[in-house]
Amino acid sequence: MDRQPRAVALISGGLDSMLAAKAVMEQGVHVEGINFFTGFCVEGHTHAIRKQERDKPKRNNSLWVAEQLGIKLHIVDIVEEYKDVVLNPKHGYGANLNPCLDCKIFMVKKAKEWLIQHNFDFIITGEVVGQRPMSQRAFTMPIVAAESGAEDLLLRPLSAQNLPPSRAEREGWVQREQLFNFSGRSRKPQIALANRWGIEEYAQPAGGCCFLTDANYSGKLRDLWAHRPSRNYELDDIMLLKIGRHLRPRPHFKMILSREEGETNFLEGYKNEFVWIKTASCSGPLTLLDGDNLTEDDIQLAAQLTARYSKGKDAPTVSCKVGRSRDRDNFTEINVQPFSESIPPEWLL
Repeated sequence: MDRQPRAVALISGGLDSMLAAKAVMEQGVHVEGINFFTGFCVEGHTHAIRKQERDKPKRNNSLWVAEQLGIKLHIVDIVEEYKDVVLNPKHGYGANLNPCLDCKIFMVKKAKEWLIQHNFDFIITGEVVGQRPMSQRAFTMPIVAAESGAEDLLLRPLSAQNLPPSRAEREGWVQREQLFNFSGRSRKPQIALANRWGIEEYAQPAGGCCFLTDANYSGKLRDLWAHRPSRNYELDDIMLLKIGRHLRPRPHFKMILSREEGETNFLEGYKNEFVWIKTASCSGPLTLLDGDNLTEDDIQLAAQLTARYSKGKDAPTVSCKVGRSRDRDNFTEINVQPFSESIPPEWLL
């Protein structure tokens, strides 16, 4: 080439994508990162809301990885385009609602579009043969390359020696013998490589980066679809599934109750869109009621449940504010007896 080769690396924030990008950078290739925001990412602003796991850094790991590597990171919003992947995955779902193979195909396809627009030469991913049951198996890797349209523009540095040579290898942009032959689910080779390169800090290697792999989250999403006229969703819908305690005491409405101050502050931003309940005589959760045609009896029940999760759960009565806007003075106040029975398991989402 008459210029330095250029590659775009899919950066998830995990160890594998970090090592894959560095392996190519070590060979003198100019690398920039790309991260696709789907709305289902584990990281993001909801990641920093709660106080749990305070000892862990509250950060966006894809941005952090790019900073450690010293590369530019392009974050691309694909929320709308990604809906079809979630709703109609050609290759089906995994153990939960994770369309992992379709997801990988889609993201590599988007990376190829970006590559063409910006005159880059090839794509890097952190995939390892045999590591994940859907998208990283020996027979699915050619499917990703073919159906994404990337074909031999796709380089998987960590498993390159187990795969046919990519264009980057054939053209001499990278040397195949300086790439790797990792395979299987063990992360020991990756951790050893990280140690060799002096990489001491990285995201938990076995951690997932998508809420669709989580059984609890997937259950809430199935419930959302089951009680809506269609399976379509908006970004606010899927963000709210990440927050709070979710109860469905009646088929036509659901409750979202904050569990701590950070979640209360987050839900405050949605007061204009939902009927809301907040304990007034004691500290307690902010509750949003997601449903139509709510009756006074529904609101009474929701207030009793809200009181049950408040500091006044053992009091004879709890005063609750019920409102439909963020205006502090635009609410009514009711007194309720906290719900004292066991919460039926079918109410818990």
